[in-house]
Amino acid sequence: MKKAGEVVADVLLKLKQSAVAGMSTAELNRIAEDMTKDAGAEALFKGVQNPYGYEPFPAAVCTSINEQVVHGIPSDKVKLREGDILSVDFGAKMSGYCGDAAITIAIGTIDRQKQRLMDITLGMLNTAIEYSKPGEKWSRIAKLMQSDAESAGFAVVTDFVGHGIGTQMHEEPKVPNFVSRDLLNHDIILQEGMILAVEPMVNMGTRQVVTLKDGWTVVTRDSKPSAHFEHTIAITKNGCEVLTAK
Repeated sequence: MKKAGEVVADVLLKLKQSAVAGMSTAELNRIAEDMTKDAGAEALFKGVQNPYGYEPFPAAVCTSINEQVVHGIPSDKVKLREGDILSVDFGAKMSGYCGDAAITIAIGTIDRQKQRLMDITLGMLNTAIEYSKPGEKWSRIAKLMQSDAESAGFAVVTDFVGHGIGTQMHEEPKVPNFVSRDLLNHDIILQEGMILAVEPMVNMGTRQVVTLKDGWTVVTRDSKPSAHFEHTIAITKNGCEVLTAK
C-alpha cells in the first residue's frame, strides 16, 4: 500500500505543479495517465461503473472546479481560469493494493474566502491525522472535524464520506467527516492495521449538493465553492502513518 500511495503522491504533486490558467483539465488527466502507466500502476477511477446507469468514469482523475464538489470529468473544453480552485482526486492500484488521495489547488491568485475554505478543509484532514490512533473513537475525531468547518461558517458535505481501503478502493467502514446518529450507534474504534481514506469535503455555503446530467459531476446546490482534501492513512501502534504524502 505504501507503493500505491507513493504513485498517488507523485501524480498529485505533479498535477499541482502543472495546473495553471489556460490549461485544460484533460491535459492534467493525460499527465496522470502517463505517470500511472510509467509507474506500472493502474488508475483506480478509470472505468468505474456509474451507480445510476450512466457511462463508466472515463478518466484517471476527477477534476472539480469551484462549485463542483467531486467527480468532475476532465475535458479538453474545460480550461482553468485565474482565481479558480480545482479539486483533483486520484487513486492508483499497485501490486494488488490501492491508494487514494485528493488536493484542492489554487489557480493563480484566489480570493481570501476561497483560500480560507481550502485552509479549513486541509486543517480538518490534519486534525484527523493528528488524533488517529488505536483505541480512539472515530465519532470524537469526526466531531472535531465538523467543528473546524462549522466554526468557520462553512458546511461539511454529508452525502459523501471517506472509506476503508485495501485491495479494493472502497471497503468498510464508511468514514464520515461529521457526527450522525448512525455513527454514534455504530462507532468505529480505530485499531492498529486499519487503513482508511479520510476525505473532508467542505462547502462555502449550504451542505446540499446535486448531481449534473452527466451522471457524475456533483455540485453545490447554491453554486458556491467547495474544497476537498484526502489522504490514505494507516493506523499504527503509536498513531497513524500517511501513505499518500511525499
